[in-house]
Amino acid sequence: MNIRENTMKAFHSYVADTTYRHVLGISGGKDSAALAIYIKDRYPEIHEKVEYFFTDTGAELKEVYEFLDKLEAYLGKEIIRLSSGRDFDHWLKVHNEYLPSPQQRWCTRTMKIKPFEDFVGNDPVISYVGIRADENREGYLSSKETIKAVFPFVEDGIVKDDVFQMLEGTTGIPEYYKWRSRSGCYFCFFQRQDEWLGLKRNHPELFEQAKSFEARERKKFSWKEGEVDIAGHGYTWSSQGTLDELVAKAEKREKELGLITTDKKSMRWQDVMNQREEDDPEDQACLICSL
Repeated sequence: MNIRENTMKAFHSYVADTTYRHVLGISGGKDSAALAIYIKDRYPEIHEKVEYFFTDTGAELKEVYEFLDKLEAYLGKEIIRLSSGRDFDHWLKVHNEYLPSPQQRWCTRTMKIKPFEDFVGNDPVISYVGIRADENREGYLSSKETIKAVFPFVEDGIVKDDVFQMLEGTTGIPEYYKWRSRSGCYFCFFQRQDEWLGLKRNHPELFEQAKSFEARERKKFSWKEGEVDIAGHGYTWSSQGTLDELVAKAEKREKELGLITTDKKSMRWQDVMNQREEDDPEDQACLICSL
């Protein structure tokens, strides 16, 4: 469904209808945070009713948690923490040690969507989504008929520069945007090669942890050979190779282009983010995680 077809009724017209709960999911990314700030400052009557929430996988970067604390202070309201009740390691075992991928996004389904749908239950809900007016993509649209998504930024014509201004004057942005174009888990399989390199440089311990998931011994049963070791596709975070291989490619590319990695530390964060082209239409990351 096209977003603009889904906004026939103005989002703020629902505030007087006591039938609905109003919820706004915070991913730890810039757009959902800016939407929360926008709702508080522009539509205080909606802000009073909104339940802000964050679905915690337990695998977020520390910068995300630090940013949530800043945003919570600015909003003057609690950001409710949701979770699946178990960590990633548990769910990995449930899924036969098969790492999530663009084709098998069981992490999003199990650790993000399910906790959210449990949180709202069968209540009629208005869900505020931070898609901007200058984007051509959709956020998470629930299959539950009781959940209606609305897009305030689309309706009000808010674009990326507006989001930058909102954050500049309030909370700033998470530090990870200096080297990463998205929020979400530290091992997100949608990360680009240079972002894996950024993880290695900024959080070497998490990079090693992500590598350890690839290095696990895995076995399958063969009628001919019995239990045999397996590896390869499905057991690396990327179809392009292991994390060490991805990082090596990113380092090689830096050298070929003559990039100086320290340059970005002195750049304005808006310029760094514009360089990263995080709104690439080919980037089909799970937007419930990364908005």
